[in-house]
Amino acid sequence: MPHNGNSDTTQHDDGQAFEDVVALLNYPMFVVTTRWEEQRSGCLVGFASQVSISPPRFLVGLSNKNHTYGVAVNAEHLAVHLLTREHLALATLFGEQTGDEIDKFAQCEWRPGPHGLPILDNSAAWFSGRILERLELGDHVAFLLAPETGSAPDDLGELITFSDVRDLEPGHEA
Repeated sequence: MPHNGNSDTTQHDDGQAFEDVVALLNYPMFVVTTRWEEQRSGCLVGFASQVSISPPRFLVGLSNKNHTYGVAVNAEHLAVHLLTREHLALATLFGEQTGDEIDKFAQCEWRPGPHGLPILDNSAAWFSGRILERLELGDHVAFLLAPETGSAPDDLGELITFSDVRDLEPGHEA
């Protein structure tokens, strides 16, 4: 086997290499909100990414055990929020609490946005998108969005990433 010059690497054949690689990544975290009829819901999400430039598309993965997933299954739109580190308490609220037990929106500042979506006042940036498809991907369901509208500043500042929230106790298991 060729030596890559890094003595700290070990080759694994049992899927451990994937786990090791993913543990090294520091993804941005998002808060996704939605509504269906009179129900509002939102959660902290780490599985999300732009997946197309033209047409623009964004993919959000929601745990199929999550309260937000239960609302999003019937919804037509999602809102995706980016938070800066100064709003870690907001990420904690949406990451540790479950909408099965509390109204998260009663504990934060928000306003009705496009299609009645809850838009978090303290987000650094946000966009809403129409749900085009739902794809089952194991313990998560991917929601493919066609972005429609939103708000973004010239500079985002320091965004909340996985390393900032890795110690949160989730409101639901993944």
